[in-house]
Amino acid sequence: MFWRKKNEEVAEEEREQDVIAAASAEPPIDQKPFMQAIWPVLACGAGLFSDGYVNNVIGSVSTTLGYQYGDVYSDSNAASVVPAIAFAGTVVGQLCFGYLSDKWSRKDSLLISTAILIIFTALAAGSYYKGDVVGMFNILTAWRFFVGIGIGGEYPAGSVSCAESSGELKRGTRNAWFILFTNSMIDWGFVFGAFVPYVVAAAASNIYYGTIWRTSLGIGVVFPLALFILRLKLKEPEEFSRNSMKHAKTPYMLVFRYYGFRLLIVSLIWFIYDFSTYSFGIYSTTILSNIYGDSGPLTTVFGWNTVINLFYIPGTMIGAPVSDRLGPRNTLILGQVLQAVVGFIMAGCYARLSHPSVVGAFAVVYGIFLSLGELGPGNNIGLLAAKTCATGVRGQYYGIAAAMGKIGAFVGTYVFKKIVSPDGDPTKSSQYKFYVSSSLCIFAAGLALLLPRIDQDTITNEDAKFRAYLEGKGWDTRQLGLRKGEDGSVESLPEEESEEAAPAAKA
Repeated sequence: MFWRKKNEEVAEEEREQDVIAAASAEPPIDQKPFMQAIWPVLACGAGLFSDGYVNNVIGSVSTTLGYQYGDVYSDSNAASVVPAIAFAGTVVGQLCFGYLSDKWSRKDSLLISTAILIIFTALAAGSYYKGDVVGMFNILTAWRFFVGIGIGGEYPAGSVSCAESSGELKRGTRNAWFILFTNSMIDWGFVFGAFVPYVVAAAASNIYYGTIWRTSLGIGVVFPLALFILRLKLKEPEEFSRNSMKHAKTPYMLVFRYYGFRLLIVSLIWFIYDFSTYSFGIYSTTILSNIYGDSGPLTTVFGWNTVINLFYIPGTMIGAPVSDRLGPRNTLILGQVLQAVVGFIMAGCYARLSHPSVVGAFAVVYGIFLSLGELGPGNNIGLLAAKTCATGVRGQYYGIAAAMGKIGAFVGTYVFKKIVSPDGDPTKSSQYKFYVSSSLCIFAAGLALLLPRIDQDTITNEDAKFRAYLEGKGWDTRQLGLRKGEDGSVESLPEEESEEAAPAAKA
């Protein structure tokens, strides 16, 4: 019995190697000139700038609403719901568009999510309800939920397409380019989400609060509008053209057996990362406001918030090439461990750093903490999610992992408010937040050790391995790929095989 099982395993490994060898014999994807190959990567991934901007600007908007309406806002449900509700919409968008990007179209899913983002960001900026302030808060909350759906679509449709398109770039740079047009875009969105309210507040003399928060939200329409025009020229990525399950009945049980554990680990790491990062991002303005007190002008609070958010940039920009040198998994672990060390140091020294006289030192240490988070999980968790599964289910796999991340962000925005000292000491309460976050960093680094190694050709090899697995289970892999005329570039199914594949898809 033992030898029989051993022989079956050897035979399955040989089949897998044969399929990988056959895949390597296909026409190589890495053949386009740089300028021709890079613009689909940019167009697909850069939409995540809106995620960073829209999610970070709401922290400043919430602070401004508190200045404008006082206790009417701070004592209302809107004070906690407005900053967090977009995360709920993002989860819905990630799951829905994850399915659509696999079973319908990467390009069209992107266009629809971008249109949703444009429309509802504009509506949020113009929120109004018959002159009633509380009603206006409720309308703003509703529009923010739909904005979240548009943002959610950017993750599975945009990032997945970006990862697949990066395979057409030069080896040794693919991870870096993916990071620069996905996570780096989010981080630049965070910076502009802090800087724009500062500029607007300065222009509005720190007193025209309605102008400040509405203008800050409305500017969020500009970037996705420009990107929408660029995306009209996109084609489906070649990896998707070759390995799509659009015309096949997805074998979910086989997918779960092959990728279930891996998806769980990626999802947990993403949950932990977003739990801390988005919570700190949203409440950084509040933390600074607490340091300065209620008397601090908005430009001062927003200005230091911009400085803090700028520290995301060196982490993501320096970390991008590091991911090509060390590999995404090892870079993630390195960043998590270093972030935990800085977080524990900051927690221990918080009492000294939390005085207005040393706010510059606070901004630097806090900024290093955030920067290391970007070098590690910020840059690499999306990369791992995009490249640890096969193309046919990549949108759904990525969407589920990203949704778990946003659930972590949603939970974090509520939990962080509850992490307080029993005696109500604000200094101790802030220290506890850093202790919790740093401990989670160590846990996430340990989880990352369970993930496979990612190299430059992982997407192509992963498709070949999964194809071999499906064939070993008796699934007809001739169903994979788009049909003639659907992608405008690669014809994956010969016409004489299409009729044979169709009945198999119904089976």
